[in-house]
Amino acid sequence: MKKELHPANYRFVVFKDMSNGYSFLTRSTAPSKETVQWEDGNEYPLIKLEISNTSHPFFTGQNVLVDTAGRIDKFKKKYAKKA
Repeated sequence: MKKELHPANYRFVVFKDMSNGYSFLTRSTAPSKETVQWEDGNEYPLIKLEISNTSHPFFTGQNVLVDTAGRIDKFKKKYAKKA
């Protein structure tokens, strides 16, 4: 394996989804001033997320339906040729 392939600050970090409380441990170079104690008893830097795959509508299947019919009618009405 090549030496110095990863940055010097490549370490384990806990990412926490603040919308639902889901946390996961992975490696990252993201800076953080906060720490949290993980399930294994060790303390890791904490990165807070606004949204993750556990809360994003695309991944949860709770997509918001967009009223496309209303948009199309509004567009046609706005740009219809005047006779």
